[in-house]
Amino acid sequence: METRLCRCDQEGISEAARILRDGGLVALPTETVYGLAANALNESAVREIFAVKGRPQDNPLIVHISDLSMWEPLVREIPPQAIRLARAFWPGPMTVILPKSDLVPMTTTAGMDTVAVRMPLHEGARAVIQACGLPLAAPSANLSGSPSPTSAQHCVKDLWGKIPLILDGGESSVGIESTVISLVGKPTLLRPGGISPEQLEAALGEPVAISHAVTEPLAPGERPTSPGMKYRHYAPKARMVLVESDLNGFLRLLEAGGEGTWGLVFDGEERMTRRPCLTYGREHHPEEQARELFAALRTFDEKGAQLIYARCPDHDGAALGVYNRMLRAAAFEVIKG
Repeated sequence: METRLCRCDQEGISEAARILRDGGLVALPTETVYGLAANALNESAVREIFAVKGRPQDNPLIVHISDLSMWEPLVREIPPQAIRLARAFWPGPMTVILPKSDLVPMTTTAGMDTVAVRMPLHEGARAVIQACGLPLAAPSANLSGSPSPTSAQHCVKDLWGKIPLILDGGESSVGIESTVISLVGKPTLLRPGGISPEQLEAALGEPVAISHAVTEPLAPGERPTSPGMKYRHYAPKARMVLVESDLNGFLRLLEAGGEGTWGLVFDGEERMTRRPCLTYGREHHPEEQARELFAALRTFDEKGAQLIYARCPDHDGAALGVYNRMLRAAAFEVIKG
């Protein structure tokens, strides 16, 4: 298949809308990561998303809308809790799960009777949705399991020759996937992201439970109820180990590594070792870490790294999303001490 790389301008947006209306796929920018978009209501188009990505069929997709009027037909009802969250964080990096309407195919929701919906902040993404007049299913525009794309060039590397169009809308400003909260039953955080648990609680005026799957692998046979809950996800080709220790302990471990060992460290720490390192933002600055993490993980593949020792971020607040992605990239392999 011939793939075109276009700017996310009026011409590119119009071409993307045409392809999407015709049942095709488009990689488009959002503020979180780039998404591989198709008409969420077209089962054939949605199946193509799974096929192109190599995505497991039990992994549900997020449906993207451009305004609140598109939300109501997709769900059975919109409770007051959902309205409070939407007013606080949409457009933005938050996804809300509610019982789905019959309009949404089971293919889109991976056989579940709930649907995940968000309104992206990126103006280009919303413009594409408005231009085609369709809600768009759009998981990350990469091969399943690999680090998510935060630039058009990442999409080119994974999807060139597999889809007709990649829209270049610049680098993603958040850098990790959206926060996912379920309002089926008591409010529950299923995937952390750019909106912290504390922000959700402040908007709702009530506690938000945190799913065990945020920091632990799913139990055998347990189905993912949100994207990003698979055991190993967002991962480079190299084995990655998350290290929870002070800097001196981390550096001793890194120095003892064999050939092909790299470090993933905070800004400035790369100068403290002879081992090759990449950085992913300053310590205790989770917004920087989120923006830089996936690009660093992809660079390890380009460098041929075989083993990556990674400095552990904070575990709470805005850092929870970064910690969650790194746990899954490391397949929950953690060294403490």
